[in-house]
Amino acid sequence: MPKRLVCVAPEELAWQSYEAPALVGDQVRVQVEHAAAKHGTEMAFYTGYGLARGTYDDEYQLFRHEPPADPYPIRVGNMLVGRVVERGPDVQELQVGDRVCVYGGFSDMAVAPEARCWSMPEEMPWQNAVCLDPAGFAVGAVRDGDIRLGDAVAVFGMGAIGLLVVQALKLAGATPIIAVEPLASRRALAESLGADLTLDPTVTDVGLAIKVATGKRGADVCIEYSGARAALQGALRGVAYGGTVVMGAFPPPYSAGLDLGGEAHHNIPRIVFTRSCSQPDRDHPRWDEPRIHTLCWELLKTGRLSGVAIIQPIVPFDDLLHEYPKIAAQPQEYIKLGVRVG
Repeated sequence: MPKRLVCVAPEELAWQSYEAPALVGDQVRVQVEHAAAKHGTEMAFYTGYGLARGTYDDEYQLFRHEPPADPYPIRVGNMLVGRVVERGPDVQELQVGDRVCVYGGFSDMAVAPEARCWSMPEEMPWQNAVCLDPAGFAVGAVRDGDIRLGDAVAVFGMGAIGLLVVQALKLAGATPIIAVEPLASRRALAESLGADLTLDPTVTDVGLAIKVATGKRGADVCIEYSGARAALQGALRGVAYGGTVVMGAFPPPYSAGLDLGGEAHHNIPRIVFTRSCSQPDRDHPRWDEPRIHTLCWELLKTGRLSGVAIIQPIVPFDDLLHEYPKIAAQPQEYIKLGVRVG
């Protein structure tokens, strides 16, 4: 009987066995070989802060300030790589034995529609495949920032999305690319993936350093993916007059101290929120989430974007009960948790 990892209450995990469903329509069954977590969004619900805003009302497009219904248990995990072991009656192209990537929580078996499977060449690293989700948000942020050849860009937060933003900026011709990150190991990784300059915000006046690195002008665009109040303040200080601050993180409410009457008031930056799965896209109808995913898949498949150095650590499937909580407890060691299954 297959099993999956679920969060049954804030900061409480359990294995859940379940009956494998019969396939219908164009569904395929996938024997999972590797998987990865989605740190930002999953941590919001693993720790519980994602529930503090209440329930989102799609009709009114706002959060209702009332206690949400108990959402637990919640599946954790984000993307899976494995082999097709069974086909539904309406499957057109995928064959048993094909290697695919699908969305799904941590499990040793998955079922997905054929249309939601990305077929993988044998030489494609599985780490690239499971970075499709963060790559979509990274490319969406670059597009929403309207970044052009030669723009100076500062990126705050070298988690999985931030590291993919750095790579996407390199492809887009941004220069210089400035990575802001308190952890030395992540700064080094950002340099290896294309950052021209890295800054430690714990010892540096980041806004001033960005101005110095850009001849006093400031960054044309700052992309904020750390979720920290101090990072947003640094972006507002470091962005050029009339430049753009792209907000991509999914943070809890900021603590007191955010100053919108300082540099932000004087330099009138444009603040843009980016979320590539909020549709319609800003460039609708030419661009939508499927087009972004198609582009990202091609970049990952050909190695122009890479997740190989981003997926770390990689742990056995059966160790998830004690490894998964370390995403929150030991973020310095967990960039994007990868899993070996089987």
